[in-house]
Amino acid sequence: MSYETILLDRKQAVGLITLNRPKVMNALCEALFNDVADAIDELEADDTIGAIVITGNDKAFAAGADIVEMKDQTYASMLSDSGLTRRCDRISECRKPVIAAVAGYALGGGCEVAMMCDFIVAADNAKFGQPEITIGTVPGIGGSQRLTQLVGKSKAMDMCLTGRMMDAAEAERSGLVSRVESIEDYLQVALDAAAQIAGYSRPVVTMLKELVDTSLETPLTQGLKAERAQFKATFALDDQKEGMVAFSEKRKPNFKNQ
Repeated sequence: MSYETILLDRKQAVGLITLNRPKVMNALCEALFNDVADAIDELEADDTIGAIVITGNDKAFAAGADIVEMKDQTYASMLSDSGLTRRCDRISECRKPVIAAVAGYALGGGCEVAMMCDFIVAADNAKFGQPEITIGTVPGIGGSQRLTQLVGKSKAMDMCLTGRMMDAAEAERSGLVSRVESIEDYLQVALDAAAQIAGYSRPVVTMLKELVDTSLETPLTQGLKAERAQFKATFALDDQKEGMVAFSEKRKPNFKNQ
């Protein structure tokens, strides 16, 4: 497929989606959400791809929503556009692991898109924020919810109610991002992590991703039951046998994804 607002590349077993509206700092518009959702569909259906990286450029991952496009919307028009909700949620619904590689500004919808990914690798110049309050609205695709899960109530309240930005060092301390790397290295680090994940057993990767997500949505007792059930289920896989035999033989496992 050809895309208007993103670049799509394949680096062996890793799919790379690059947000590509540099003139407006990758502001999120309807066309971009459509392109990202279609690219996720394409990569998820591609059996050669084991993990996905989403990035922007060194100045901005995405500096927020396209306010010019959004300013004339009404409550009725926003309420009737259920398709936009589905498109926005496509990243978080992807069954393959998705890593955000973030440099520069990740504000408003940009921060929300990054949080939809399974984890964030940030450049040392990254800045995160939910400044919707400064333009008379609230986050609309997870900013008040995912941010609170990741950094806790106090810091989420601080960011959402004041609109202040959080730098990369604070974001790592707070649990918003998993790693901070130099501006020269952050994207390669994210790609290397994705390649490492893609080299493991795909069924096991899927099970583990689902288990971590389950931990956010269920009580601990239910989560533990789900984990034990999936642990036992791995013993039906050839990859579990290969992994443990390879460990005992002190060699690298040759996973067949079955």
